[in-house]
Amino acid sequence: MDGILFETERLYFRALQKEDLDEIMEIWGDEEVMAWSGGAGTIEQEERSLSFYQTMQKERGFSPYLVFLKETEEAVGVCGFNPPVESFHAELLYHFKKRHWGKGYATESVLGVTQYAKDVLHLRSIISSADPRNTSSQKVLEKAGYRYIGMKWYEDLSQEEPTYVWESDETA
Repeated sequence: MDGILFETERLYFRALQKEDLDEIMEIWGDEEVMAWSGGAGTIEQEERSLSFYQTMQKERGFSPYLVFLKETEEAVGVCGFNPPVESFHAELLYHFKKRHWGKGYATESVLGVTQYAKDVLHLRSIISSADPRNTSSQKVLEKAGYRYIGMKWYEDLSQEEPTYVWESDETA
């Protein structure tokens, strides 16, 4: 597969491409997958998201990445970064196809993208949140070394969410 940015033990990651719309719709267009993140998007919304993230990757050098199983080359999810929020260098996001929940791919992905952010992108702080009812996602962040910093109001979701931060141990 061309365009691989980095790998973990079972997964590899590449930037989103225009041809990925069907895979994206299986994830971001799925009501159950997106229930904790404001709901599923329409094809028109996800076309705009894809275009936005391709531009972001070109301009900033990071974006959400499509996550693939090495063994089968199947796309299983999306994990990566939104633009900076407040004083943080990026906001972490991750979503996986429902049939791949409970297999450890989210934790492995978050660990992988965080290491990539530190070693390659030289990001020093990343923020993330999870719906208060989504305890599995909160556990993913904790296992990946993100520190709980409290509840924060998210205007786009119209709710408070437990918020976590990862900070590099390297000094500037």
